[in-house]
Amino acid sequence: MEFFTVRDGSYVASELAISRWSSKQLNGVGVCGLLAKEAEKHSPGEGFVPARFTVDLFRPVLNEPITLRSEVVRAGNRVRVVDSWIMQHGQVRARATVLYLAATDNPPGEVWEPMLSLPVPERVLDDPEGAPPLLKCGDEDWTTDFSAVQNAGRKVAWHNLPPLVAGEPFSPFQRAAAIGDVTNLVCHWGSEGVGYINTDVTLTLSRLPVGAELGLQALDHVASAGVAVSTATLYDRAGRLGTCVITALANARRQVDLAELGDQAAALQS
Repeated sequence: MEFFTVRDGSYVASELAISRWSSKQLNGVGVCGLLAKEAEKHSPGEGFVPARFTVDLFRPVLNEPITLRSEVVRAGNRVRVVDSWIMQHGQVRARATVLYLAATDNPPGEVWEPMLSLPVPERVLDDPEGAPPLLKCGDEDWTTDFSAVQNAGRKVAWHNLPPLVAGEPFSPFQRAAAIGDVTNLVCHWGSEGVGYINTDVTLTLSRLPVGAELGLQALDHVASAGVAVSTATLYDRAGRLGTCVITALANARRQVDLAELGDQAAALQS
């Protein structure tokens, strides 16, 4: 199953794209993927990296047909900036900015980098139709059992997402952008479920992912007065790609208990 199909020029959500917060809204995974897809129409092509992708989720994206819009804000020799929007009922429901940077050689010299242990499962998720995610908490083994990781431990999620749009390729950039929203799961999933809802997502990339699999490891989480700021490391089997940073608002009245969702939680949408 894919997240969206195209009907009469609009994008129509499947069950995968529906939010766990409300059946009338769409999840951030699908929303981020569509915004990246639209922005990619203006990609400067080979030799550039989509180094930053920032999404503002200031209105709920409704479970209704979606129209996409985009424009190039700046087209330079080393920098290109593209904005994209999701439109419904004549309103902008969500927007994104992509910053493309020209790739070149790294400057000479050594620079400090953190020594991170990034777990990679032996099992390869290579089904072209996607697969349920593998989850890991602390030093425990990888699992597909959501109830086993509903605790206060540090989390890692390993993904091969289903196709974004039926009959269309899922580009490496679109895949990375969609995964960025899952930072909410690895960073805000605690002993009582997920109680925060994303208000924005910022993905940073030093390179594009290789293959269909992507991992997210919780890196930081700060919360006060119902506002949370969290960061996760994004990586693939070749190593680190960059980071995902989100800000989120408490949504305790509709906290999502992923352990109770069982197999339905495999879609990971929140």
